Amino acid sequence: MTNQTPPSASSPSSPPSDPQEKTWSVRIIDLSLKEDDNVAEEVKVFYDLAHANAFARAYVRDSIERCRTKGASAHDIIATWRHFGEDAVVVGDDENAWSSAHEIDFFAADPATPMERDWRALDPRRLVDDNEISRYL
Repeated sequence: MTNQTPPSASSPSSPPSDPQEKTWSVRIIDLSLKEDDNVAEEVKVFYDLAHANAFARAYVRDSIERCRTKGASAHDIIATWRHFGEDAVVVGDDENAWSSAHEIDFFAADPATPMERDWRALDPRRLVDDNEISRYL
């Protein structure tokens, strides 16, 4: 019996791309500004789509909660958000990127927990190596 590598485990004909090569970003859209000048910032260097999607979702969830007032209907919350809130758009994968359009009604109808709106914990700008920081101190 010979020990052969099964075809599925053999090395591919072309080397796999470095996972660090592909990154995503999230554009923060200020809904109170004109459409041609409404990008408030772009948060860059998400190394996987799930992280970018989770950040965008939490960011919008937090924005909706900041637009929620006592006694407001879901319709009123969405109207306020569309005038004064912030949206988040994942850039780098149109097909699988999270979109607020799919969940905005749910967000308005169902108040978020503090954890669901904690986009700061997911912010890649906070995920910095201590050694890298020491170069700037």
